[in-house]
Amino acid sequence: MIYGYCRVSTKHQRITRQVTNIKEVYPIATIIKEFYTGTTQNRPLWDKLMKQLRPGDTIIFDSVSRMSRNATEGFKDYKRLYEAGIHLEFINEPLINTSIFDSTKNNLLEISVQTGNTAVDDYFKGNITLINNLLMSLAEEQIKSAFAQSEKEVQDLHTRISQGMRESKRNGKQIGLEKGTTLTTEKSIKCKEIIKKHATDFGGTLSDPEVMTLCKISRNSYYKYKRELKTTA
Repeated sequence: MIYGYCRVSTKHQRITRQVTNIKEVYPIATIIKEFYTGTTQNRPLWDKLMKQLRPGDTIIFDSVSRMSRNATEGFKDYKRLYEAGIHLEFINEPLINTSIFDSTKNNLLEISVQTGNTAVDDYFKGNITLINNLLMSLAEEQIKSAFAQSEKEVQDLHTRISQGMRESKRNGKQIGLEKGTTLTTEKSIKCKEIIKKHATDFGGTLSDPEVMTLCKISRNSYYKYKRELKTTA
């Protein structure tokens, strides 16, 4: 099976670009869309995928940051999946694909030295083992570095946003919506239509709790929408 794993930190971010990039490379990939907060590793769809993977399966990521924002956790997942026989591909960081890791292993020095002298043979074998271990360590460091760079970019972004907000405040600029501003969303439009049709305050037959359940919104949102409807009536 080929899976395309896409992740964004909030439902307000667009996931379309990741899906498009993966589908261009693997049109038959089964796309998994995860929406979760980037400050935690709690990813239910990722955990579910981990349980159904089989050796030989492939997971495609748009970038290494979609697999994990934390370098330590990211490499731990990478190594665990690799050792389980799962292929990993990163469109934006192809040098850390597991196929490259495999290639490094396959190209390690395999020199058979047989001089007839046990001491000399052991000396050469020991050095070859050291070289092999060195090459494998370099490959691992490259993978860790990619995750670490991704984590740093996220931290830098948060720092720039915080600095920008502080600078805007110092310059007297409005941060966020002004007080009294009504934010219109697709959900708010649908809920207001339901409220106008069913709530007793607007000639309907359902109580407020019943309309809240019908809209699937919180109490605060419900009464906020009601106030807005009455203001514009």
